[in-house]
Amino acid sequence: MPRALTSLPRGVRTFILDACSDDHTVEFARGAGARVVQREWTNFVDARRFALGQVETPWALMLDADEALDDLLRDGILAAPETRDGYRVRRTTYFCGKPLRVWRDEPLLRLFRADRVTLNAHPAAAGFAPVHEAWASAGDVGDLPGTLLHYSYPDVATYRRKYDLYTGIEAENIGAAPIAFLAACAASVPRLAWLLMARGALLDGPRGWYVAYRSAVYPAVAARKALLR
Repeated sequence: MPRALTSLPRGVRTFILDACSDDHTVEFARGAGARVVQREWTNFVDARRFALGQVETPWALMLDADEALDDLLRDGILAAPETRDGYRVRRTTYFCGKPLRVWRDEPLLRLFRADRVTLNAHPAAAGFAPVHEAWASAGDVGDLPGTLLHYSYPDVATYRRKYDLYTGIEAENIGAAPIAFLAACAASVPRLAWLLMARGALLDGPRGWYVAYRSAVYPAVAARKALLR
């Protein structure tokens, strides 16, 4: 949270939605001048929609607590013309302290007019799980320079916990179908090859290979969990 807040342009109005955390998030956020609302956790989609409903300005920039703007992106946000309905950023995710090619330059709509966007989930294993949500706009959307830095996985243990959480949520929202599990297993082979070669995970060394493999089999893991429920 501190890194996300300190990366923002100076003087912007900031709203923090806190899921009743027991750390120092609320104290730090209020000390930085942010308006804070605490709310019991429901799910990712519901939380983001609620947060958008709290926005009191025409424009909104949506950040997670483990994200931060680099200098070029921060300046690009300040210079962005208001003639469009939103702007995409390019996000790069770090794993064990290093950026991975497989997670580089992910395009995400994050700066937008608050009244002209929708939020939808995109579960990797099909179904209706409220995960992998993304904002969308039917209006004119541009691209911002710079990078959104995503520090979600400081170590392997954190990655495994989040992986298990997400695949578990997806498993609860899909049917137990052996055919779907077999199809997901078969699809994991070409997906692994694509992540290693086209996305560059092969060049990231053992950590990149590990993430590529786990990403490729993610739908199959969720389908297997659904079978075992």
